[in-house]
Amino acid sequence: MEEQINIARRFPKHLFWDMDPNRLSVKKDKSIIIPRALFATTRASFEKDIQKLEKLYSSKEIVSILKNTKEHISNEVCTLVAKRYNAKPFLRYSL
Repeated sequence: MEEQINIARRFPKHLFWDMDPNRLSVKKDKSIIIPRALFATTRASFEKDIQKLEKLYSSKEIVSILKNTKEHISNEVCTLVAKRYNAKPFLRYSL
């Protein structure tokens, strides 16, 4: 049985403005939670934000979800994630 983790208590509620964060499942909704948790991340807040995700997901899951998400994640966040996990660099938007 999956441990109940309240996403609304871990991440700012405004990141999930269009849904009820209390109803999100860490396991089933990782494709929503991972990119939304990093949506407003900056270079200054990255360490704190990524550590929250690392308590819930593996580095492989984080990279995989971000590479395939339709959410608006900045190229800067993608670069920071790739560097952190020594992954091949990837970008969401081409210039």
